[in-house]
Amino acid sequence: MPLPDRMYCAQQINIPPQLPDILKNFTKAAIRTQPKDLLLWSAAYFRALSEGECLPVKDRLEMNVATQKTDTGLTPGLLKILNKQLSPMQTCRKEEVEKKWRGLCLPMDQFEALLSLGGFSSDIDWMGFFALGCSALGGTLLSSLKFACEILTEDEEGGPARIPFNTFVKLYTYLAQLDGDMPQDHIDNFLNSLQAQVNKQNGMIQVSNFYISRK
Repeated sequence: MPLPDRMYCAQQINIPPQLPDILKNFTKAAIRTQPKDLLLWSAAYFRALSEGECLPVKDRLEMNVATQKTDTGLTPGLLKILNKQLSPMQTCRKEEVEKKWRGLCLPMDQFEALLSLGGFSSDIDWMGFFALGCSALGGTLLSSLKFACEILTEDEEGGPARIPFNTFVKLYTYLAQLDGDMPQDHIDNFLNSLQAQVNKQNGMIQVSNFYISRK
């Protein structure tokens, strides 16, 4: 085999000064996120990094939620990533949501099931899709809304998990109407029952206002 025309030594190889920090941050992100397919996730990570987008990285290492009898792939941490990436658009193209979903190595059969359940086609209302994701985690209506509050809140972890009441109303109404068996007056009565507490909390609702933890 002929030798190359030019030979390089270590001193001739130019290593960008940012590379060590880039690799260090990537390694930390991979450990925290624990992707099922490291290569697929890595491609999504560096694509987002190069384009200045929100990275597909969890805030912290997490375990699957207790309601998951099997590993569905979707977790609160992954849904939070999707919300950070897609909520600024409000209405998203299906292709864009699918790209972010695949980048987190989530199962495509679950994605298709959520699309079917929400009746989405080429355009996806993000808040509706997010609500369905919470429903996949929660199992019941109120536990789904508990997850929604914990994902959307700006409070510290372990805090009251407050969100604006108008956001809660949209999520609750969407999921309750999707159920099909809940009368509108029941929906209205439930929301009205929360209003006094919300008024005391400057238009915010927190998990303890509607959800009783069974420990």
